[in-house]
Amino acid sequence: MTFSPIRKIYFGIADRRQMFRLFDRHAQRPSRWEGDDSALFRGEWFEVGKIEHDYMLDILPPLWMRGEMFAMREFLTGSITSVFYTLRIDGRFRYFHAYCDLSIARSPVEMRDAIVDRESWPVKAMTHEERLEHIWSATHDEYRGYAGEQWLPVNRGKRTVLYYGGRRGTTLKLLEDLTDDEIAAKLPVHLRHLPERIAA
Repeated sequence: MTFSPIRKIYFGIADRRQMFRLFDRHAQRPSRWEGDDSALFRGEWFEVGKIEHDYMLDILPPLWMRGEMFAMREFLTGSITSVFYTLRIDGRFRYFHAYCDLSIARSPVEMRDAIVDRESWPVKAMTHEERLEHIWSATHDEYRGYAGEQWLPVNRGKRTVLYYGGRRGTTLKLLEDLTDDEIAAKLPVHLRHLPERIAA
């Protein structure tokens, strides 16, 4: 299970409770402490409110501050740490959290540019991958997990979610195998009918 490309993982502005849940949305992963999990977190980002942004700035002195961004002093894993941004997009200030790999010199700048590009789309839309990431981020731990020994070897370790299928009852499905109708059913109402944009 490796991700790594820059990706938006939650739609909406995360409040403090949601923000802390999103910080380690992979907490249930198998073999959590046994390897380098940098690729799971590298590139993840989501929007936060000004209060949450300022709260994180006040927790500890930042590792560094550069214009519209600051990095947290505590590293999540390896060279991955939280970077918070204050960005002016479409004439207003917005606030974001991202996991950047500080062993890559331009990682925070590339992340900033990717966030501005994504949030500047002229039409509000979601890619297929963003829909799946939002579902994973918004699903409570009791209703999501990872495929274990009962799954085929090729699927072990992949993300799973519980899906309520009406008369068919509740079933455990691979996140990546959700149909368009199942994805729509699991998204909040205000996100269900957004057009799908093909990832660049």
